[in-house]
Amino acid sequence: MATGRIVIDAERCKGCELCRPACPQDVIKLANTLNAKGYRAAVYVDLEHECTGCALCAVVCPDGCITVFRDIPQKNKKQPREMMAHV
Repeated sequence: MATGRIVIDAERCKGCELCRPACPQDVIKLANTLNAKGYRAAVYVDLEHECTGCALCAVVCPDGCITVFRDIPQKNKKQPREMMAHV
């Protein structure tokens, strides 16, 4: 399964909360503190590493404050081959 993470630019975020219901993993909350513009910005809280990197939060963000990073597991191209020996 793919895993991911997001980075939210808290100084650009206006706290509209559109990202929160868009996140199927519920890893976005509002900060308890205010940013420089006086908004409670969205923050990424993923203690259980549940983010899949689906990017739904970034798609709905009207200010482009969210950057998504996605890790996709790749199959090892050099898998050991099974050798047969005839005795």
